[in-house]
Amino acid sequence: MLHHISVSVNDPLHVATVMAEIFQGRVAPFPPNPGSYVALAGDDFGTLIEFYPAGSELIPGAHQGQSGFRVTPQQSQYISFHAAISVPVSLEEIERIGDREGWRVLAANRDGLFDVVEFWVENRLMLELLTPAMAAKYQAALSPEHLPALIDQMTLVEARS
Repeated sequence: MLHHISVSVNDPLHVATVMAEIFQGRVAPFPPNPGSYVALAGDDFGTLIEFYPAGSELIPGAHQGQSGFRVTPQQSQYISFHAAISVPVSLEEIERIGDREGWRVLAANRDGLFDVVEFWVENRLMLELLTPAMAAKYQAALSPEHLPALIDQMTLVEARS
């Protein structure tokens, strides 16, 4: 079970506010890394996303023996990280919010297994959002009883590459 993730963005407060709207949740500051904010879903899992200023890095042992932060001026336009997140809103609502923000939104199918909405935060960070119907299909496709066949299929594709 994934409870929270953290990513760096150009405008942490704005991005946290938009994601809180999609979560139908709330926004709060994240004091350990100044200028950071969290979008809290307010669900039974404690789901949240921490949004750090662009260039933020987690450094082991940097704060009283625990992980700490630093900000580096060198950063890429795009991020290799992404996450699939179930949200309580419809595709139409996600598209409306993406259009308002000027962010790319694309309904996509992942190799016939399940559908997602590519939600490109600041047009640089992809979050795969799953509406309630999409989440049900995703969970069915990756259920324990379907995993052996899925792994066999993925292994065959890799062998052909």
